[in-house]
This record gives sequence, C-alpha cells and structure tokens, in this order.
Amino acid sequence: MNKSILFILLPLLFLSSSINAQLQQEKRAFTEQDTLRGSITPERAWWDLNYYHLDIEIQPDEKYIAGKNTIRYRVLESQQVLQVDLQPPLKIEKVTQDGLPLSVKSNGNAHFVTLIKQQKAGDFNEVVVHYSGNPKEAIRAPWDGGFSWKRDDNGKHFVATSCQGLGASVWWPNKDHMYDEVDSMLISVKVPRGLTNVANGRLRKLDTVTNTSHWFVSNPINNYGVNVNIADYVHFGEKYNGEKGILDMDYWVLRDDLEKAKEHFKDAPKMMAAFEHWFGPYPFYEDSFKLVQVPYLGMEHQSSITYGNQWKKGYLGKDLSGTGWGLKFDFLLIHESGHEWFANNITYTDIADMWVHEGFTSYSENLFLDYHYGKEASEAYVQGLRQNIKNDRPVIGTYNVNSEGSGDMYYKGSNLLHTIRQLVNDDEKWRQVLRGLNKDFYHQTVTTAQIENYIAKKTNLKLDKFFDQYLRTTMIPILEYTIDGKKLKYRYTNVVDGLHMPIRVFMNDKAVWINPTTAWKRAAKYQRDATFEVDSNFYIDVKEI
Repeated sequence: MNKSILFILLPLLFLSSSINAQLQQEKRAFTEQDTLRGSITPERAWWDLNYYHLDIEIQPDEKYIAGKNTIRYRVLESQQVLQVDLQPPLKIEKVTQDGLPLSVKSNGNAHFVTLIKQQKAGDFNEVVVHYSGNPKEAIRAPWDGGFSWKRDDNGKHFVATSCQGLGASVWWPNKDHMYDEVDSMLISVKVPRGLTNVANGRLRKLDTVTNTSHWFVSNPINNYGVNVNIADYVHFGEKYNGEKGILDMDYWVLRDDLEKAKEHFKDAPKMMAAFEHWFGPYPFYEDSFKLVQVPYLGMEHQSSITYGNQWKKGYLGKDLSGTGWGLKFDFLLIHESGHEWFANNITYTDIADMWVHEGFTSYSENLFLDYHYGKEASEAYVQGLRQNIKNDRPVIGTYNVNSEGSGDMYYKGSNLLHTIRQLVNDDEKWRQVLRGLNKDFYHQTVTTAQIENYIAKKTNLKLDKFFDQYLRTTMIPILEYTIDGKKLKYRYTNVVDGLHMPIRVFMNDKAVWINPTTAWKRAAKYQRDATFEVDSNFYIDVKEI
C-alpha cells in the first residue's frame, strides 16, 4: 500500500530549501527508461497496491520461468491506463481483467495496459499478467541482479534470485517502484521433484502432487525483498522469546551443510537480542524470521534473509574494520538481518535515499558489538570502517531516475550516525531515537527529509547543515588548530556554510566541548603546555598548523 504519497515531493522541496552552492550534484545523462523506472509516472500514481499472487513454475534445467501475477489494487482516481513493469528477455503473454484480454503497449521495461472496465475511485480491482521466458542471469549476484542458476556439490540445482537496484521486474511483473508496497502477498512456486522452494513469509501449503509451495507474506513488503530459493534444502529452527512474544526462527540450508549451520547460526539469536534492544521489536513476527542458504553472498530479503558467507566470521573471513572486532561475528548474518529494521520495516521511497538502508544497517554491526562486547569495541569497529570511505561522490543519488548514491553510504553512513550519537551525548536517549524511528515509521516508505527531520526533532539538535555536509558533499570537516604557549586557537575548514557541530576534545585528559566555526576561536579553558586531543569518535579530520 502507498503509505507516503503525501511525502513524494519532500526530497526535492528539502533540497531546494537547504542546499547551498557548495553542495555537489551527480553529473550523468539519464534516459527515458531511467525515468520510467525511477519516477512515479501518471500511470502508476492513480492506483494503490493491495495484494499480489505470484503463481509460477521454474524449470532450472532450461533456466526458464512461466506463470502469472495477479495484481489487486485500490483505485485512487479514475484513470484507464496502468503501468506494469517487466524486463526483457521475459515477455508478457497477455493481461486480463475480469477475464477480458486487454491492450498492452510496451516501452522497454514499462508496459502500459489500457483497461476496459471503468475505474472508479475507491474500488478494488485486479489485473492478471501472464508471462514467460528465460530471465536475466545474474553475473555477480547480488550486485548484478537476476537468477543465479548454480548446482551444489552433489550436482543438484541450487537457484536463487536477487534484484535490488536492477528491479524485481527482472524476474516477475509488478509495480516496480519502491514508494508503493503491497499489503500482503502469496508466492506459489512449482519446482522439480527432489527440490524445495523457500520464499518469504510462512509456508501456507505444500502441494506434494505438483511439488508447489505456497508462501504467504502477511505484512507489507517491498519489491526487491521478494525472493525464491530452490535447492535440496533441509530445515531446522528454534523459538525466540522476543519483545512481542515467541518468534519462529527457521533455517534452510543445503543437506551437506546442516551441521555447520547448526553451529554457525548460533549468532542469529544473539543478533535478535541486540537489535531488539537497539531498534525495537522485530518487525515481522507474523511472518517469522528465516535464514536461507544461497549460492551468492547474501541479501536482505524480507523474513527470508539469504546467506552465502561460506560459514566464516567477518566478511568472507575478512575484517572490514581492520581492528579484529569484525571477526567476532558473521558479517553477512548480522548485516543482512539488520536490514529487517532498516530496508524492510523502514524502506526508502526513492533509491537515491539508499543510505537509509545501508547507513543504518552498517551502523547496526557496530551496535551488535556494543551490545555483546561493549562500547570500546563498537567505537573501535566503526572508526576502523573509515579506511573504506572513498568520498568519491555524495551519498545521496539523483531522484526520480533510479539512481543510488556513492557506496560510501555504508561506512560514511555508519560514521555519520555514530557522530550524531556523540552529539546527543546520552546513549539511552539515542537508543530511544532509533527505536522511535522503527515505531513511528513502522512498515512505511520514507524520504531522507523525513529521517533527518525526525532525528533533529527527537534529539533537539540543529542538524540541517550537518546532514548536508555528510550526505550531499564529499567534504569531510577539518578542524584546524594552533597552539602558541598558553593559547589554543581552532576553526573549521572544508565545511558547508553554517555548519553547527560542536565536538568533544581532551585537555590534559579532561573532556571539554568546543564549538568551532569557520572563524578562528580561542579556547578559554586551555592552560599552558596542556595536552590537546580531539575525540576520535567524531568523523572529522584534524590538522595542526
């Protein structure tokens, strides 16, 4: 369901009011297809998603898919042309409403369906889209989306989908824009005998005659969060006593990896304890929590987190922070599960704001460490991630053309949030802000403007220029200082006009707050020959001159 129609224009309004000449814009030529994919077109705006029933057969030997998607929607205003998205080489065979075939005009990935039945505001109607073909094969999943057609060590099919960015329409027909999440969904998948399909939500029924599984998702779900996973799976699970009661935690892995998984997935309840503490209740108790082994690295598919980190701690055995703390947990399990709160519960309206997913979820790794290993561990880890920041382009992308920002959205995003934690200077208050985000934006799509304004309001901090600095430029503030005898002077350079960001420093190991601007200031509390050090938890550069 469209939960943010009132906020669609907020990103542009926010930018026009807050960005000055120093802020940087992405320079790239966009096409008509970019606009059709990334904007709320007139043919999308008039109808509101209510329900999908994706009913398909997958033939791994032929790398072939065929079936239909029933799309139920509520009419917001009377219009007669509806946009459905499906990417070649898949083909729409026909579209019907009330059993009648409809005219379809195609423009690349966008297909415009002319409806015969009069569309009256308030009515609930359905269209059924029949399709088939050999979908795009992922080359380097999950970064290059599509189907991964692999085999396990026993020669059995090992198949999975991934499609963030590229779009869910790479493998099934839908309204492929993030602003409008479907309220609920049934996923029916027929696969060859000897294989099991695992999708989102709960298994409602398994038809053993046709080997068709029916998985039902009772909560709103974003398009790229929908997935199918096909293999010779075995299942185990556990019950977790969480904030909203008993949560089913289920694990689906290759038969030969069962014992490894039983040991390795002990991180899963530890993850749940940490994230419910920091972010609030797991958002999808009704649909359960699953980890599903796949032949690629992993992805945050809602209630069906996919896992392929080769049973290693860290990121494929590597500590991304370089501190040693990154080897205390399985990066993929923790990171992708964190997306259940930031990506699946709170979802960006436009992929330009993808940092809302990745910045907060990268930060969740830090909070996992904080909960289980303490504050010093978490501080070391998040600071260590700075070595991966490139500052190549702004974190926020270009709106309405399906364009994400810099990959810095991960590590710069987490350090941005860690810096706000310092400014709040009250960990319990900061925890309540994070929990409040997941409560007040529960199952909603959001803009950066909404997130920024919410954090500023709840913390009572002036953060508009702060967010401009870290999200919309590649500049990192530089604190310049000079010491002459008993005089300490300091100022900011490399900052946007009007940045207000006090920082904590240590003079003779005593914590003191200072308020730099672009003008030189003198530290009143500095004593001759005192030691001076800037708190490294603030993401700034420091330069003595």
